[in-house]
Amino acid sequence: MSNTFLTAQEIARQALPILKDNLVFPMLTYTDYADDFANVGDTIQIRKPPVYEAKEFNGTIETQDIVEDKVLVTMDKIADVSVEVTAKEMALEIENFTSQVIEPAAIAIAEKINRDGLELYKDIYTIGGTAGTTPNSLEDLAAARKMLNINKAPVFPRYAVWDPEADMNFSVIPAIVNAEKSGSTEALREGSIGRIQGVDNYMSQAIWNHTPGVSATGLTVKNAVTAGSHQVDIGGTSLTGKFVKGDILTIDGTTYTVTEDSDEAVSNSIAGIKVAPVLPQIESGTDVAVSPAHAANLVFHKNAFAFVSRPLELARGAESYVTSFEGITLRVTFSYDASTKKQMLSIDTLYGFKTIYPQLAMRYMG
Repeated sequence: MSNTFLTAQEIARQALPILKDNLVFPMLTYTDYADDFANVGDTIQIRKPPVYEAKEFNGTIETQDIVEDKVLVTMDKIADVSVEVTAKEMALEIENFTSQVIEPAAIAIAEKINRDGLELYKDIYTIGGTAGTTPNSLEDLAAARKMLNINKAPVFPRYAVWDPEADMNFSVIPAIVNAEKSGSTEALREGSIGRIQGVDNYMSQAIWNHTPGVSATGLTVKNAVTAGSHQVDIGGTSLTGKFVKGDILTIDGTTYTVTEDSDEAVSNSIAGIKVAPVLPQIESGTDVAVSPAHAANLVFHKNAFAFVSRPLELARGAESYVTSFEGITLRVTFSYDASTKKQMLSIDTLYGFKTIYPQLAMRYMG
């Protein structure tokens, strides 16, 4: 018998598990959820997970303060899928309605959330890999692990999210293909990369491809840089465009990440380019290289990034329902437009991302 009692509550409860199952990046990060209603643009204050340093005991302990630092996160993202639904579709049994309407909508929302979160690569200044060369060996995984170790990232939990090309290369490495010889076939059974080098590896089609914002040759530091600065002036031959957030600069053998879009080039130079980490003293005329386009894979400790979710307010004058589970919230609203005589189904969620410990992550170029 057809379902004549399809409600916003029932749809929300069907959609949320599907959404959660299709999220990759947010589930690997530090999450913060509260049941306080919020609106897009609201600023949420969350607690940063503390970081301690183990000290050598020499007969007397050295105490460390429990500092609950806080960070502000702007709830600037709403992932929404709104569709027109007919009386015929509303009369479907819930199983058919789920496959035809709810599941595609939840997957589309998950893809947007994954994509938004993985854009945090632009905040990361520890760089590995070679632009334009897809990672393809255990040595790549070991190199990523080494950089996290150098940055003193906690050994657990560590994650990596790779683009499909890297995933393909890793999945045919003999050490993984022959996993059954050691009695562990999890990676083969699940079709995933698995846990390697102390890192749980995942694939996402939402990995960003970064394209630098400038075109030039012969780039150099235009004016000497004072140690401790986060800004550098750069000039070059036929310099056009602007540096964009996430561009990678190599100056005197050290890589730096551009943290904000710069001004447009004027007379073959750009001043006040903001970068991280902090710059040492650099003489004018020092060569500058800009990494070419590349896949921005991420390797990180969980506490490098935060995913913050808050429920949206119930829509007034419409049938609306909000549900949440394990840090993910979802709102479903039915509305009717009398002018067009159409009933709309809207599924949406409010969230924000924040890089809280950039030193606990690295961008591995591909």
